[in-house]
Amino acid sequence: MEQGGQRLQEGLLGGPGEEALSQMPEEPDELAVLEEIQQELILQEQLVIEEYERSLQFDEECLNAMLDGLDASDKVICPVCRKNNLTVRNHAVFCQCGLYISTQGMTEEKLQALLEHTLTEHSHRCFHNPEFTVTSGMEEEASLLMSCPVCDSWTILL
Repeated sequence: MEQGGQRLQEGLLGGPGEEALSQMPEEPDELAVLEEIQQELILQEQLVIEEYERSLQFDEECLNAMLDGLDASDKVICPVCRKNNLTVRNHAVFCQCGLYISTQGMTEEKLQALLEHTLTEHSHRCFHNPEFTVTSGMEEEASLLMSCPVCDSWTILL
């Protein structure tokens, strides 16, 4: 019992327990401020966790969309807009972005092979990604042009 009383006195008078007492807030206002800060930190932590969970959900949805797109591997993505799939019908190649080129005997398989071959050939000479545009002259029909500003090359594909 004497040891317990001695420890209590040491704590009150400045012994080994002095640090614990000095860290305690002395005024009720300080305690209220600390509680408010703690509540703000908890709220911020919850908001960060919610944002992280939304980000994970978005990433998962994007991944699922990409995987769904891989299932449709016979589709050819438009090289001009790089968003939509090209459609080959009735002697024409067209896209939702406005690309429309008349062709003869073109299929999606031939078009995909042509694009792959042309990009592969370019990549052997230049590491930069080329740009695709639709060009048309005064009396000419529209053409699909691949050009590269880095190696100063250009090729008419369709």
